[in-house]
This record gives sequence, C-alpha cells and structure tokens, in this order.
Amino acid sequence: MAAKRHEIVGILLLAVTVALLLCLVSYSPLDSSLNSLTHKTPADNTIGRIGAEVSDRLFTLLGLSAFLLLFPLAIAGWKLLWGREIEGVYVRALGMTLLVSATSTTLELIPFRVLRDVNFPQGGIAGYLLKDLLLPNLNLAGTILVVATAFVLGVLATTPLTLSGWVGRLSAHDQAVGPGLLERFRKWRAARRARGRTVVSIKPVGLTTLELTPRPQPVRAAAAGAESRATPGAAVQPEAAPAERPHGGKYAFPEIGFLTAPQEHVHTDEAELLDRARRLEARCAEFDVHGSINQIHPGPVVTTFEFKPDAGIKYSRITNLVDDLCLGIKAESVRIDRLPGKATVGIEVPNNQRETIFLREVIESEAFRNSQSKLTLALGKLINGTVYVTDLTRMPHLLIAGSTGSGKSVALNCMITSILYKSTPDEVKFIFIDPKRLELGLYAEVPHLLTPIVTDPKEASSALRWATGEMETRYKKLALRGVRSIDQYNALLRSTGRRISLEGDGPVGAPERPLPYVVLVIDELADLMMISGREVEESISRLAAMARAVGIHLILATQRPSVDVITGVIKANFPCRIAFKVATRVDSRTIIDSNGAEQLLGNGDMLFIPPGTSRLTRIHGGYVSEKEAQLIVEHLRRQGPPAYDQSVLTYGQEETDDEGNPIDPNAHDQLYNDAVRVVVSEGRASTSLLQRRLSIGYGRAAKLIDMMYRNNLVGPADGSKPREVLVGFDFLERLET
Repeated sequence: MAAKRHEIVGILLLAVTVALLLCLVSYSPLDSSLNSLTHKTPADNTIGRIGAEVSDRLFTLLGLSAFLLLFPLAIAGWKLLWGREIEGVYVRALGMTLLVSATSTTLELIPFRVLRDVNFPQGGIAGYLLKDLLLPNLNLAGTILVVATAFVLGVLATTPLTLSGWVGRLSAHDQAVGPGLLERFRKWRAARRARGRTVVSIKPVGLTTLELTPRPQPVRAAAAGAESRATPGAAVQPEAAPAERPHGGKYAFPEIGFLTAPQEHVHTDEAELLDRARRLEARCAEFDVHGSINQIHPGPVVTTFEFKPDAGIKYSRITNLVDDLCLGIKAESVRIDRLPGKATVGIEVPNNQRETIFLREVIESEAFRNSQSKLTLALGKLINGTVYVTDLTRMPHLLIAGSTGSGKSVALNCMITSILYKSTPDEVKFIFIDPKRLELGLYAEVPHLLTPIVTDPKEASSALRWATGEMETRYKKLALRGVRSIDQYNALLRSTGRRISLEGDGPVGAPERPLPYVVLVIDELADLMMISGREVEESISRLAAMARAVGIHLILATQRPSVDVITGVIKANFPCRIAFKVATRVDSRTIIDSNGAEQLLGNGDMLFIPPGTSRLTRIHGGYVSEKEAQLIVEHLRRQGPPAYDQSVLTYGQEETDDEGNPIDPNAHDQLYNDAVRVVVSEGRASTSLLQRRLSIGYGRAAKLIDMMYRNNLVGPADGSKPREVLVGFDFLERLET
C-alpha cells in the first residue's frame, strides 16, 4: 500500500513539474495577472489563465530563479515513482532555499538584463530585497562573498557532491590536461596583448538609427530701411503714419525698431545630444525601464528626447524617474510628458546653452501679422522653437500664477505690448489694477487707458463693479440691434451708420460709436482678495461667466497660488490658465490641476492650457525689457492724452462726509443742472442721452436720472421707453434764478 501511495505522489509531482515548466516557459507579460491591467482572453500561456497567474507570481517573487524549483520537484517525483526514499528532506529544503536566494541576489547584482521583454525584476522581489539588505551594509565585495557562500552551501545540501571529492577529481583532471591547458593560456594572453594595440570604434547601442530633427528657421529682423513699414498691424490696419505726428493727426502704431532684434541661434552639438540620449537610456535601464530613444528635437531652451518604452512598461514608472534622471544626466530639471499622436514619451531636458526669446521675433512672425484679432497675445515659442501666439477673445479670460522671479511680470508686459502693437485707443481700452504699485505704473498716461492706474483696493472694487454694469449695458445694446457679439454690433454700426439709443430715444442725437474692447489687468489678485475677497470674487465670477460676448476680458495674475486666492469659483470660470515655475506640486495642481509646474526652469518658462483643450502646452515666454517698453509708451503718449472716465473708480460707492454720514448727491454734483437742462430741452430722459450730451459714463448718468426722479422732475422707468419729463421750460427759468 505504501509503494502505491509513493507512485501516486510521484506521478502527481512529475505532472506538477511539467505543468509548472509549461507555465514558466510560455509566460507572457500581456496576460491578465497581478502585474498587468489587461483582460486578454484567451491567455497566451499554455496552461491558460491559471498558468498565467502562477507564472506571474513565481517570477514576481523569485525572478528567473523560479526555474530552480523544477529540479527538486522532478527529482522527488522520479524517486517516489520508482519506490526510492528521499533522505534529508529538511536539509535539502534548507539548501534549496539558500540556492534560490543566492541565485536571485546574483541576478539582481549583474548590470544587464537577461531577458528584456518582461515586466518583473530578474531576481524577483526576494533578490531585490536581499540586494538592498546586503549592499548598504557589506558593500559589493562583502555581498559577493555572502552570496557565493550561500550558493556553495546550497549546492552541497541539495546534491550528493562533497567538497573534498570535487577538489580531488579536479586535481586529477588538471594533472591529465595541465600541459595543454598552460599552452592554451599562453596563446590566449599573447592574442589579448595584440588586440590591446588596436583602437576599436564602438557605436552606442540603440542610437545607430537615431534621427535628429532640425530646428525651425528663425524669423529674420526687417531691414533698417523697412522698419517703419513693418508694423504688426499692417495686415489688418492701414499703413501706419510716422511716429512724430501731432496730437490731432492719424494714429501711428509703435515702430518695430523699438524692440531688440533677436540674436543668432545657439549652435547644436549633435555629439553632446547623442551622449545625453545614451545616458538617458542607460539610466532608465538601471531602474528596469527599458526602451529606446528614437528621435531628438533640439529647441531654444530645452531638448526633447522621444523615448519609446518596451512592451509592458507602464507610463507611471517612467514619470516616477524624474529625479533619478536629473541625477543621472546632471540636469537642473527634467519634465516627462506624453507626445500626442505618438506611442512615445517626451523627456524634456534643459540645454546647457539657452537662447533668449526676444519679443520682436514673435511680433515679426507671420502668425502674429496674419492674426485679425485686436487682442492677439504674443506668448513666445514652443519647445521646438515654433512661434506661439493666441487670441484673448477666444479664451476669453486668462489666469496667471507663479512664484516670485519666475517671469510672470515680463509675460504680462509682453501681452500688453502685443495688444498695443495691434490696436488703437478707439479699439481697445485698458484698466490696470496694480495694488503693488510696481509693475503696471510704466504704462501711465498711454491713450489706451480708460482710468488712471488703479492702486487703491477700494477703487479696484469699484472698477470691477463698473465692468459688470458696463457688461449689462452692452448686452442691452446688443439686444436692441438683434446681434450676439460685439464684433457683429460694431460691424453693423459701421455698415449702416444709423443712430441708436439704448433706451429707445429715437434717431435724434449723436451717432453711437463702436464699442471698444475693455481689458482689465490685475497684477496681484491676492491683495484684493485679502481686503474685499467676497465682493471681488463675485464681480470676477460674473464677468468671467458673461462678459465674453460684449468684449470685456480679464487677465489676472498672482504670485500666491493658494486655494484662498485661486478659489474654485474663479478656476471654474477661467479654463485658460498659465503656470510659471512654482515651489511644490500642490501649487502646480492648484493652478493647472496637474503636476509639472514645479519642474519648470523659470525666466518665462510656462505651462499653458490653450482655449478649447485641457492638454498642457509648454511655452518659453518672450522677453521685453523696461527700456523697450518705455520707448513704446513714450511714443504712444505723443499720440495724445488718455480720455479718462473718473466715474469708473467711484461706481457703486456710497459717498459720505467726514463724519461718515451719507451726502445728498443733489448737493454737490456739478452736472446736475446741466443734466436737467438737457432733459427738459429734449422732452425725454434717458441715461444714453446724458452720456452723449455730457460725455459721462453710464454710472454717473444713471445716478443723475435717479436724482431727477427723487426730485419729481421725471417719471418712473417704463421698460425700454424713455422716462416722462414732468416739468416744462418754465422750470429752467426758475433753475437759473
């Protein structure tokens, strides 16, 4: 009975051995298993899904040393099948454990991969842990000694060999073949010395077919004699007049000569790029991330290496190597991102010699010249050197954030300058809010300004309230004309030349002028949020949600990208955002909902979310110096003084005396009597009528109408119709006296 039991167990062990051999030999990393998220059916493994799971777990735990388990199973099964006893089971099991452990550790210590197309450590988790335990404590020599000792002990415990018998047989063999062996050694040493005198050129592995893409050609500066004609507005504007023009003359766009001409491109060292590619491949292979670099794309600031990972390599494993790659190639920072439309990963490495991207090169580009928008923003260049411009009207608002010194203020200057090169004061009006009193003061008294530079947070809140009121007024105007956008309104106004009135005044009065774009630029949002956060957030949210169609746009900048400044409400209404270099990943996620901004280089290096997509675009921002901006501002100031609307800064404020008591607006408004004369003379009362006749803003005109209503001079509002005038011309005589 015992013999039959041994035969049954022996057959089962042999069957398990064969099944295990088939599992391990037919292992595929694409099968569904613990280390793979695929659900491939049927499995490629010969034993099916169970075989895939078993082989995956064995290879994950022991690596390639899992094949050693086949030998004790086969030997034990064979002995039991033929009725032979297995002696020293516990000693042999201990020896097998030592042998497998030593083999796993050895596989982890060797500097190359035995099999490339696998997704497990070749020594398994056991070998990886043993290597990490031994190397830091014993160094390489001590580790090799321990592993070799364990290997020898394992062989002695699992086999009938003895050390004395093995040495004796080796000595007898050496005595028989000694003379021939010595002669062969001498010949080998002589041949080795001869080879040492020959210099062999070795090509880097994996880079023999590497493709180096060319840089885009730079935009050459215009000739000296053509600078006055090379205005960016030439494509959509009439030819600009000379710069020295009287105040009453034709508007002259800034000359391109005010900006610094671009420098020549830095020479690309192909040998250095190939060496970096080789080191990147080697560094990735050290962490079991195998693949090849297929293409190299040099750029003005960074170079992109296209890395194609081997099958079974997860994208997350590559992105986790950012810091290790920085150490391996001695780079300041490395950014890793997927390349759209390709099965490769882009590894962006900073150049040793970086170019400065001057704003003039972007302004002179065809992309900027051919843009029809008055709010074209010249941002800079892409990582491959292509000029990048965008349209603020498509965004329609922009949120900018970054740490101090990251290039945020220079980028704001580039955006403002590019708009000044594209538009006249009648087409675009600016409201600059600068609580820090540092950056935007440079543009004081340019004719594009609607108000003086706003530095008081209270006036900033009034300006935002005015913008919301102006938005509602413009929507009424668009509704009366049956159009849906400011562009349609202005085009219809220019084509018909008809006179319109916001509240149905009739055709009498001065013709309505085209509506200009209004751009509010806030340089430091955090200061406003600290003083009047709820009011500012409410105004910004309303403008961001509704002001696009009527031509009112916001550009917000902050150097404190925290959630109490960039709130969820603000982020929801600002799909287009720019992140400059920040300190932490948390700040990066606060701005652009993704990591990456902490890996930027500073000096204008940015991540931009373009309109219509959520994919990040890396841009190297243009550079404009204060001297260049000052030349442009001085030229614009010679065009004439700005037409300020002072009511913008007091819109919605309750005026009080020195003791804080409200002041009767009738008592101090200097235009009240003039407004009464206009209303009585025309026989109707409306805010648009007062705006045209008295050249005031909507807020002040509405306040004057309310004052007349409280004094029983005009009737109540009746929809879109003008208010009824309740007094006659005799009232004007009493008003004079």
